[in-house]
Amino acid sequence: MCSSPTPGRHWDGSPRLAARPRRWLRVAADSPSRLLRSAQRDRCRHCGNPVEWCYRADGRPVPLHPAELPCAAVPADERWHLSSGIAHPAGDGSAWCRIPHRMLCPARTTPPAPTPQLRDLQRRLALRTRRLKDAGALPPPPAEPAPTATACRPARPVIRLLYVHYLAPHPVEDLRCVGQTRTRHRCTHPLLHPGTPPGTWTLLPTAPAAGQLPLPDAVMAVYDLTGLPYSEQLRWRAQRCPVHAATPAAADTTRTQWEPFDPLLHHQHIHPRLPTTVRHRTRP
Repeated sequence: MCSSPTPGRHWDGSPRLAARPRRWLRVAADSPSRLLRSAQRDRCRHCGNPVEWCYRADGRPVPLHPAELPCAAVPADERWHLSSGIAHPAGDGSAWCRIPHRMLCPARTTPPAPTPQLRDLQRRLALRTRRLKDAGALPPPPAEPAPTATACRPARPVIRLLYVHYLAPHPVEDLRCVGQTRTRHRCTHPLLHPGTPPGTWTLLPTAPAAGQLPLPDAVMAVYDLTGLPYSEQLRWRAQRCPVHAATPAAADTTRTQWEPFDPLLHHQHIHPRLPTTVRHRTRP
């Protein structure tokens, strides 16, 4: 005759553990960063291959290749490692390291990789890029303007937002939303969404930062957003499209890429003419 099992235990005498309640991953409403975790996955805008956006100790982002590589195959000045979620541009003494995506991106016109392992990996990434282009999943690069007339379009424009000058990472038309979609990918909608009021290009004086010496009288082209409603300026500062701005509970895939503008540090990004003007090149 079989004895009945002891309450709180299985038939074999092992303890019966109560199932722990599931905890849903949520983002606090008052969190300054709406990131769910570090090393957010994304795709390179040039080749379509996956990258992981990590952050240095100073807060600047850096795209790294998702997989670790042996240190013997990576040059010493291109080795990176992660420590407590922070990316450091050096080896950590182990036999494995990370490498920046720019060293492997097949869409960049860079010299071939210095080691056979990296060249083989670069060829595999190039094959994946070719397949994405054949399937139509990777949009072609934008066509270059006519050689006779080119617009003065700054690569990193200065944006005036909430009466503060910021340096944008890309041209105004290429700024993307940082919100996370339902498929856990980064939103592809631009900030300058059709149907929303745009800013205006204007010439403003190059004012020095607090505590700096006065600069010579000069003007710079600024994309001014201070004329927009306050809600629109908050949407631009949060770097969200109108759809994600209406859903504040949605997480972000990466940090906002605004960099406080410093006229002494970012003097190479100061343009004295408006990008709306067109310059005609003179043929030799």
